[in-house]
Amino acid sequence: QTDVGLFTSLYTSLAQQLPREPMEWRRTYGRAPKMIHLEANFVQFKEELLPKEGNKALLTFPFLHIYWTDCCDTEAYKSTVKEDMMRWQNSLRTHGSADWVIIVVETNDTKKKNKTNILPRSSIVDKIRSDFCNKQNDRCVVLSDPLKDSSRSQESWNSLLLKLRTLLLMSFTKNLGRFEDDMRTLREKRTQPGWSFCEYFMVQEELAFVFEMLQQFEDALVQYDELDALFTQYVLNFGAGDTANWLGSFCAPVRSWSGLLLRRPIDMEKRDGIQRGEASLLDLRSYLFSRQCTLLIFLQRPWEVTQRALELLHNCVQELRLLEVSVLEGALDCWVFLSCLEVLHRIEGCCDQAQLAANCSHTVGLWAYATDKLKSLGELCGLVSEKGPTSEDLNRTVDLLAGLGDERPETGESCWLVLRTPALSINDFKKELSHAAMEMYRAIGRLRSARLVGKSLAEFYMRKGDRERAETFLQEALKSYVSEGWSLPVTHTRKQIAECQKLLGRTEDYLQTSALLAGDVNLTTEERKHFCQEILTFAGKSGDHSNKVTLSMGVFAQLTRLQFHPATASVHSGAILQVELTLRCLMPVSVHIQQVAASIHFDVDHGGTHGRSKGAQRQTNPGTVEFIQGNSSAGPPSSSAAGPSLELDEIQDRSPSDNSLNSTGVVCKNTHLIMRRHDSNSPPDTPNCVSPPTVAMKEGAQMLKVQDVKLEPGNNSIIFTAPSGQPGTYTLRQLCATVGQVQFVLPHIYPSVQYEVYSQEPQLTVEPLSEPLLAGLPQMVKFTLLTGHYAVKKGDALQLSNTDTMPILPSTSCTARTSNPLVGESVLSIQSSDKVTSISLPPTPPYHTLEFQLEVLCIIPSGSDRPANERLTNGEMSIDCPWSIYSTLLALTFYIPFKTKHSLLSAGNRKYIQVCVQNVSDVNFTLAEVKLTEKQHASLELQSLNTKEQQLLCSKHSVFCLWEVRWKDDLPSCLQCVFSANFSPLNQDVSAFKPFHYQFQLERVTTLYSVRAEILPPAGEQHCRSGFLCGLEVCITRLTEPAEGEMAEESKTDTDGLKTTKLMYEVADSSSNWAVCGKSSGMVSMPMTANATHKVQIEVMPLFAGHLPFPKIKVLKYLPHTAAVAIQPDPDSCVENDSLSLLDKTLDDQGDTASIRSRGSVHSVGSGDQQQKGVAMPRLEPFSPGQVFNHSHARQVLVLPATDDHIMEVNAT
Repeated sequence: QTDVGLFTSLYTSLAQQLPREPMEWRRTYGRAPKMIHLEANFVQFKEELLPKEGNKALLTFPFLHIYWTDCCDTEAYKSTVKEDMMRWQNSLRTHGSADWVIIVVETNDTKKKNKTNILPRSSIVDKIRSDFCNKQNDRCVVLSDPLKDSSRSQESWNSLLLKLRTLLLMSFTKNLGRFEDDMRTLREKRTQPGWSFCEYFMVQEELAFVFEMLQQFEDALVQYDELDALFTQYVLNFGAGDTANWLGSFCAPVRSWSGLLLRRPIDMEKRDGIQRGEASLLDLRSYLFSRQCTLLIFLQRPWEVTQRALELLHNCVQELRLLEVSVLEGALDCWVFLSCLEVLHRIEGCCDQAQLAANCSHTVGLWAYATDKLKSLGELCGLVSEKGPTSEDLNRTVDLLAGLGDERPETGESCWLVLRTPALSINDFKKELSHAAMEMYRAIGRLRSARLVGKSLAEFYMRKGDRERAETFLQEALKSYVSEGWSLPVTHTRKQIAECQKLLGRTEDYLQTSALLAGDVNLTTEERKHFCQEILTFAGKSGDHSNKVTLSMGVFAQLTRLQFHPATASVHSGAILQVELTLRCLMPVSVHIQQVAASIHFDVDHGGTHGRSKGAQRQTNPGTVEFIQGNSSAGPPSSSAAGPSLELDEIQDRSPSDNSLNSTGVVCKNTHLIMRRHDSNSPPDTPNCVSPPTVAMKEGAQMLKVQDVKLEPGNNSIIFTAPSGQPGTYTLRQLCATVGQVQFVLPHIYPSVQYEVYSQEPQLTVEPLSEPLLAGLPQMVKFTLLTGHYAVKKGDALQLSNTDTMPILPSTSCTARTSNPLVGESVLSIQSSDKVTSISLPPTPPYHTLEFQLEVLCIIPSGSDRPANERLTNGEMSIDCPWSIYSTLLALTFYIPFKTKHSLLSAGNRKYIQVCVQNVSDVNFTLAEVKLTEKQHASLELQSLNTKEQQLLCSKHSVFCLWEVRWKDDLPSCLQCVFSANFSPLNQDVSAFKPFHYQFQLERVTTLYSVRAEILPPAGEQHCRSGFLCGLEVCITRLTEPAEGEMAEESKTDTDGLKTTKLMYEVADSSSNWAVCGKSSGMVSMPMTANATHKVQIEVMPLFAGHLPFPKIKVLKYLPHTAAVAIQPDPDSCVENDSLSLLDKTLDDQGDTASIRSRGSVHSVGSGDQQQKGVAMPRLEPFSPGQVFNHSHARQVLVLPATDDHIMEVNAT
């Protein structure tokens, strides 16, 4: 409501400035705010334009009502303006519109005209606010001097524009939310009868229009996507049996198929049809997609248009089938073809050529689809037929043209051109489309799709008679079929390729393809026989050798199994080795093969004659090799996805001298296959490939050949005799079957197959027949001779050097056993002399085994010859062989069955010698004639105390023998003894007894001192009591006169001229029965005369009651610093001295050495460091066994408890 003249003067500025500044639009339901520019359309107020009840139109809705006035006169306001404003507000209130604003315009011209009655501007504004605004004072706005260019005017304009934007946006948001709620309510009623999708479509599209006007294209696109999804869901439900009444209008037969129309922002014709409910399925889909396309172009997402278009075209075809819509044959092809071209043309209009080339992956699908539909139209209407279209084809063409409607430059030109042009132009058009689609597919790397288009193009060229081009495209398509495993398309395409090759005169390629088809189980038997006969017909032609054709073996037969006889695949030079091949013939009929040959690669084995002595040391090759048909024996697996698998082998570097392993590694044997370049132009090597490579058979010196073989369909066995003359490794590389003028070649036998021919040096091994070998008894030793390449001749003999420690026992019944695997026996002739034993060998062929046994005896050494550290001895001999100029050193390990030790026992002046024999072997023995003799003193008598003549000596047990030493005059200080006995294994004859000797030496056997001890109870007591001090009296007595050596070493002359020696005693109790009080050790000066005695008093205290053994008393020699180094102890003595050695301890380590420490001269028993530096220090030395006899060694004394009080505790409950 306004003064028209006033608003007209302000309209231009208002319309320009209102959308200039953006506003933040905050939407409901938590949606993200957006910045929008508000453009408003101002319309003069009319009451009939106000929205009626039930009118939900959003596009024509008045969002804001504005009353304009420039009244400054009080009378005019009261008489006219106020009443007009009241009528205006009553109209708005009647129609429920609460969005309004009053704008008061103030200018200087108005003030001048009404000077007498004018009021201040604030007074008019206040009246208006008080009369109409009440609590909404912001609904009245003042615009001052709007037509002037001043700061006041600009400030007033800015305030007005901000208010208008705010009020307008608030009203729009409120009404838009109400509209969305109403739309949502309408959508929720879709399950009710009478609900119409078309009506709902118009409502939601109006919301999309509003978003589009606000330039919110993403929100507008969402509305159309929701409509698309809703309609699609209803169609799918219809296909599942859930029908809707409103879908009936879309099930009507299709009368128009003019394609998509994308050049117009809104196709009003189709929109009106939707609004009236008369649109077909194609009309609805076309209009909906055109609106989505427009919005996507606005959003600068043209490539999404192509993606959606391809989905739309495919989905529409399926939806028509689901709704069972009647469509004229070919009509959908026309609609799809035109739609593809329309989309492509629309994309080309909004993108430059560089963008189109870079994004051809998005458009290539449409090109291919258009090509496919063009092919269908051409075939349907007879436009590509060599005879031309028939009358039926012409009638169908007329019907299709009728559905296109009037010819329009935008849409119908292409299809009109297709249906009305001659066949030649159609072919050229199709060829151009196909090539364009192929080039795009190749550019984006989709070779499979390009080859499928090429397959269709190949059929086109075949109809034109251009076989050469057709074969090229067929070969490319076949690659995809083979790599993806489509067997039936492979068979069909190969038949087409064979037809092209035959007409082009490519004999070799045709025969290769015919062989593939002859073995193809997808063909009938008659067809397979036909192609097989084509090969046999060519093979039977007579001609020179240069006209031979080489084909791949994989298309003719498959190598399934290879087996060696013997199965070890390793033979010696000159031996017979057979190779059995199993070939599965793929032909439908039997085929006569003139020759089957296998080429062999030979590697000379330089280390075979030296480093390989046994079969276990040679490289083991599998005796049977199975060939997996999936990878085929025609080569390593070479599918486009996996590639050939690694063929690995072990490589070893051995020393040529001793065959020891220096290094080992892994080597790839098919590097030429793994590392080669794979691209789209290189054909695979499998038998299923398009054109298998023809590799010529390499003739070599080593070949396996078999003549005249007849192959039946299925498995066939072929046996070759392999060459084995020269040592080395033979690898089977290629296989060739010759049928007349045709050769079938297997270029690579995979996995690798090889056998080994070795040349072995003679090897002589000697090993015990049983473990272990026992010294002193006859033992059987086994000689094994592997002849290798050497043939043992008559007169050849082994020369064994004789040794005193291990003689070879002669035998008249020694036989030799020959095997490989035949067994034969012959008597050996053995001749012995003082130095050599000669063994004559029987004649033996090469690579046989000769075995015989000899009996040997290892003499047990006695005395110092026996090993000191181990109970074994090694017998060694040299063997001279006739095949070698070098001698072989033979070493055998023998174990001495006994461990012997001796000891000297004393009882006062009486002496006894004890010998212990321990059986350390696992054999039970019998000991007989046990003797002990002394070699130097004839007057000495050794009286045996052993009662048994024979004694059983079990395994891991010991036997002790005892002799008493008797003498007449004086007992020698040194005895040379020999222990002897006869032994044999248990339960054997007397003749089997063997002697055993053990020599040992006893020194210082004379008893020099006797030690007696007495324990005296406390005074007034008859017995000792625990805890009370007792007296220990030790009496040391010299028994003999000193010998000469003893005088020189130990004696010392005192002032009286008496020879004396120093002894050290020590009292210790290791069982903790006694406590030594006071001094526990001391030194005495002993005269070196017979019966010289020295007594020592020591206080001891028993710690326990009972019969306690006497404390241990030790006596040692004290040697001054001038004495020579002590003589080493007797090595033959194996009994340890029980006395505590002080040589390993300093006197400071003893329990109580107070009496010794008081004497500085004695404490000089030096440390080890001083002795190592060469300083002569006094030292202690133990006596030899038997030199000191302790009479109280095993005595006991009764010790009573300290008190006799007995306490018993009793608990009563």
